Amino acid sequence: MKVDLHEVAAAAVPGLLLALGIGATLGVLLGTATAAEGEALWALLESRGALVFMLWMAGALLGGVLALKAWRHFAAAPGRLAEQLQVMAGSDSPRRLEGTGGSAGSRALASSVNALLLQRDTLRATMDARVAEASRNVEQERNRLAALMAELTQSVVVCNLDGRVLLFNARARLQFRALMEAERSATNPGPQIGGAEALGLGRSIYAVLDRRLVAHALEAVQQRLQRGAAHPAAQFVTATRGGQLLRVQMAPVRATEPDLPLSGFVLMLDNITRDLAEDTARDRLLMSVTEGQRGSLGNLQAAVELLDEPELDAPTRERFLAVIRDEIGALSRRMNEAAAQGLQSIKTRWPLEDMLGADLVAAAARRIESQLGARVLATDVDTQLWLKVDSYSLIQALLHLAGRLADEYGVQRVQLRLGAEAGKARLDLVWAVQAMSTETVSAWETEPIKTAEEAGALTVRDVVERHAGALWFERARVRQEAFFRFLLPLAGDAAPLEAAALVQHDSRPEFYDFDLFAASSASAANAAWADTPLAELTYTVFDTETTGLQPSAGDEIIQIGATRIVAGKLRRQECFEQLVDPQRSVPAAGVAIHGIQPEQLRGQPNITTVLPAFHAFAQDSVLVAHNAAFDMRFLQLKEAATGVAFEQPVLDTLLLSAVLHPQQESHRLEAIAERLGVAILGRHTALGDAMVTAEVFVKMLPLLQAQGISTLAQALEASRKSYLARVSY
Repeated sequence: MKVDLHEVAAAAVPGLLLALGIGATLGVLLGTATAAEGEALWALLESRGALVFMLWMAGALLGGVLALKAWRHFAAAPGRLAEQLQVMAGSDSPRRLEGTGGSAGSRALASSVNALLLQRDTLRATMDARVAEASRNVEQERNRLAALMAELTQSVVVCNLDGRVLLFNARARLQFRALMEAERSATNPGPQIGGAEALGLGRSIYAVLDRRLVAHALEAVQQRLQRGAAHPAAQFVTATRGGQLLRVQMAPVRATEPDLPLSGFVLMLDNITRDLAEDTARDRLLMSVTEGQRGSLGNLQAAVELLDEPELDAPTRERFLAVIRDEIGALSRRMNEAAAQGLQSIKTRWPLEDMLGADLVAAAARRIESQLGARVLATDVDTQLWLKVDSYSLIQALLHLAGRLADEYGVQRVQLRLGAEAGKARLDLVWAVQAMSTETVSAWETEPIKTAEEAGALTVRDVVERHAGALWFERARVRQEAFFRFLLPLAGDAAPLEAAALVQHDSRPEFYDFDLFAASSASAANAAWADTPLAELTYTVFDTETTGLQPSAGDEIIQIGATRIVAGKLRRQECFEQLVDPQRSVPAAGVAIHGIQPEQLRGQPNITTVLPAFHAFAQDSVLVAHNAAFDMRFLQLKEAATGVAFEQPVLDTLLLSAVLHPQQESHRLEAIAERLGVAILGRHTALGDAMVTAEVFVKMLPLLQAQGISTLAQALEASRKSYLARVSY
């Protein structure tokens, strides 16, 4: 605990006053007494000195205790009142001063302050209602834009002039995640690291794209703007570190100020790696067909011309006829190969989309009934299944099979069933048992799909292969039925779980923040982090769970959780959460706290894999933690083994709490959260603690500003002067 000099003085004053009183009394007595009386008094004091000292000690102790209680109850009450009032001033939630104690005047002051707080909350509620009404149209436009961006099938990223990401859609997030995973797999195969993504609000786009290419494209856009182009744009192709090719289109975001032509830029990205490979294959195929056919056609033409010669003998004529037959055979083979490769290209270009299984069954039933006139029953359909399918081609395949049943066996009543089996969706086309051979139904699967509308080049087997599924014919004689069974992918198979899914959200994931447009100019003017206002910095708030409390004695990290704060706002969707194999035992005492069982850690990546991923997640940001010295010690001990060093500034909410509220007895995370009105969820998990710490830190920012601590340098200096800054590990 901090030593309060005021309390020490309050406890010591009664003893000093009592000593001064005794001394003054003795002085008066000795000064007015005769020599004989003085000698008698000294003799009396010598024999009773111990008693006088004990009486003074008892009086001083009793007076000190009473004075200390009085100080804490009366004199320290205004300080506690001021700290609570400071929290109230920076709080958005209606709260009241409680338990301030003190004199009647202090209680009256607290009552008056509560009345003022009530007036403030009433006024704030009125103003909030008016602001909400005035900004409803703007928010509606934002929501429309967010919904539009979410539904776009093209990756879109909006950046400010510094290259910081201001907005992106879900498609861009998935594409960047795939790019990062491809790069990671190429360099370090192994389990995927949870939350290690290159795209996020406030992150630099130059982590993926070459800064020089972007700068060149931006310069080209600005030049076209200066020439008066109505829709200036630029385009370039770049290769990522993972070997992927991206085609990037750039368009400007124009500033509202007349002296600034641009405030940012929009990037539309397409991964053309597969397209380029397919185009190359098609060009190679076209070249082989044209060049190969040219030689064969020349040979055929020469052979035909020679056959017209009347003096040609029979052996020579037969030899030329053999040449013609061989060249025609070679032409036929090359044409068949070209057709097969073209068909494979068509199959691989099919899009697979998420679709509710019940909707697919209903659509197939309608098509079969309308085109074949057959009756379709949709029974035993699991309405909760989501499939990853190309609905058009799959319905065409079902329609083809139902049509063959109707044409060849007169089946006019079929049934569609849908369920789950071994991690796949099971779709059955069922009919009453007919006498048919397996060879017949196998032929239906391999012949081109034919419907009333058209005859295609694809087969039912092609459709199944594209879905990475399976298909077979089966008879159930007990139920007197036969069926074709399709095994299809579930939508969940292709969608990895988000680390942020463990956190409750109020609305859709936040992938945009237009306030960052305003922050870009400020950040450009404040190049040095030390002089940058706290509200404009980007933070990575993190926490670790460990095997124990002694990093220097061999304890290891078993989980890292982190989230980000950008432009003063907590970005709940941008999370990092990963278990770590400590490659040592986990004590039962630790399991009781964090709840992570040893078997959960088996097979997880080790710290040499996880820490570089976390380092990439935290780049270009200030680190924030509660009792940061503990977590940073674990990270620093792994610098040599992992090859990464966390050299950015670190802020500690424990020290900042001591700076803001030195009169408070506890600076534990739970106590700080309670003081600042932060709900505690998911405590003693790395991500849960990081979320609570982030919310606490966001609440601290205006309180620090009120105390004159507005820049990073000032916050670091105030933290170093805190009495809790002496803790080390």
